[in-house]
Amino acid sequence: MKKILMVMMAVSLSSCAEMQQVMNQFPQTQGIGGVDIAGGLKEALNNGISKQVTKLTATDGFYRNEAVKILLPEELRKVDTGLRRIGLSSLADEGLKVLNRAAEDAVKEATPIFVDAVRNMTFMDAKTILMGNESSATTYLQNSTSTALYGKFNPVIKSSFTKVGADKVWANIITKYNSIPLVNKVNPDLTDYVTNQALNGVFKMVAVEEKNIRTNLSSRTSVLLQKVFALQDNK
Repeated sequence: MKKILMVMMAVSLSSCAEMQQVMNQFPQTQGIGGVDIAGGLKEALNNGISKQVTKLTATDGFYRNEAVKILLPEELRKVDTGLRRIGLSSLADEGLKVLNRAAEDAVKEATPIFVDAVRNMTFMDAKTILMGNESSATTYLQNSTSTALYGKFNPVIKSSFTKVGADKVWANIITKYNSIPLVNKVNPDLTDYVTNQALNGVFKMVAVEEKNIRTNLSSRTSVLLQKVFALQDNK
């Protein structure tokens, strides 16, 4: 029993020593510890999710937001141009709108995955994020969640194409375009394209809030955020 206790104490002391080494890398600030730092980063990420990502789930959350609006893939821009040339501008506009509607529908699946990633953040993650660049927290989320988000988004977007009528709209668009004389026929995988564009939009909006908290003192709306990001200001 004594040997077991001695081993446990040794492991505990070793862990404490490692934690202290990490803490020594931060600028000296009174009254803040590792738990506060991790908590502050988690609060900042949760703010980004609740304030920015939630906006994308609303009608026109993508379509009316020029920062994340999903445009046509390069191979389909000629389709858009061709339709407008023959007087089908309204059909081209509708095709673009339904792609964005599908993304707005899919992003509702993001929050639980983000919450898990934030909950699982370690102290070392928090240290790296806090002292990193203005998008380090966003990069952490991107690395932690992209695969899971793609797996969630892709089937939802596929289903949403039916729900919002995108499959019929685009079947009509492709048929119309491919019937134009002398054009090269197209048959794109829009589900994969919109899934990736939706992911890009989500992380872009998280980055907006992260930059805001890092650079705008008034956006640090809690004492914890003020204390934690003061460390970053002084690095």
